[in-house]
Amino acid sequence: MDLRETDEQQMLRTSVAAMAAKYGHDYLIAKAKTGEKTTELWAEAGEAGYLGVAVPAEYGGGGAGMVELAIVAEEIAAAGCPLLLIVVSPAIAASVIATSGTPEQRERWLPGFATGRTRMSFAITEPDAGSNSHKITTTARRDPDGAGWRLSGRKYYISGVDETEATLVVARLEDAASGALRPAMFIVPTDTPGMSYQPIDMAITSPERQFTVFFDDALLPDDALVGGEESGLAALFSGLNPERITVAAYSNGLARYALRKGTDYARDRSVWGAPIGSHQAIAHPLAKAHVEVELARMATTRAAWLYDAGDHAAAGEAANIAKYAAAEAAINAVDAAVQAHGGNGMSVEYGVGTLIGAVRTARIAPVSREMILNYIAQHTLGLPKSY
Repeated sequence: MDLRETDEQQMLRTSVAAMAAKYGHDYLIAKAKTGEKTTELWAEAGEAGYLGVAVPAEYGGGGAGMVELAIVAEEIAAAGCPLLLIVVSPAIAASVIATSGTPEQRERWLPGFATGRTRMSFAITEPDAGSNSHKITTTARRDPDGAGWRLSGRKYYISGVDETEATLVVARLEDAASGALRPAMFIVPTDTPGMSYQPIDMAITSPERQFTVFFDDALLPDDALVGGEESGLAALFSGLNPERITVAAYSNGLARYALRKGTDYARDRSVWGAPIGSHQAIAHPLAKAHVEVELARMATTRAAWLYDAGDHAAAGEAANIAKYAAAEAAINAVDAAVQAHGGNGMSVEYGVGTLIGAVRTARIAPVSREMILNYIAQHTLGLPKSY
């Protein structure tokens, strides 16, 4: 593995950064405060081909991979205007459909992902299941009249349902004969009768909202099922590594933005005749955070490279490591930047206090720090299962 980016990857990084710089953190905060969406930024990123960079070329995408999509996610976040829907739509949903969808599903959905015209949310979490996906109770059963599938259940903390055309729903198939349940995934258009949603009041400053989603005997056609009746688990896992990788990239970008704000302030702010950055109490936390962020970025690149190479076993471990490292690095970077600003760090004007909730969330979602440590302990270190 060569950690040096190709000329094409460097050009992609530079181009995305230049585009995102036209928007910035003030744009994001203004949208969040007024309840608007980052429509303009998403549209420009889509038209430029950035959102579809990992979609196969035969469907109009860039034909690249997760390394390139991680670059896109990171650079947009590094401008202070992260797009959470990159994680759920081009990373999870598009990856699942590209790898596990039927030819008809690929033809229907992937061209829209390639341009950013199609946005799809992802629904796995449930109120009573938490991180235990084996406890998912959202269930699909055959319609008794043979019209397709009937989906019933409830999902929790689902991002951006109000701005997506469909939701990729993780459910369980009910075997009519045995009553046994097995994983399955369905594409559910947002206007499906029997599907409804309500917002969750969050303490995070973000234009992208969280929802509880309800399925009340929602009727789905046969072709809503992704991956077939026996391959739901494989289809699900094809989206989880891209999810972790792009969350890591998103966190790395936010960390870089925070460090830039913190170091600029420490360089310019003068107290007692000297810039505050000349004092180790300010400089060392920022320097330490920079080291941690660079390590997290390398871990993210490695995870994306392994995924693109098709080494899914190694990519699973690497993606978890990258997500863990990036979340911790981002939290520390934002904390150092806020502390460097002193009281100004909690002012919206200076653009760092508004990041606290965003980076803190990455320690919890899409998989918690503790569950990652459980995974590493069991699968990497060979320790007994602890849960």
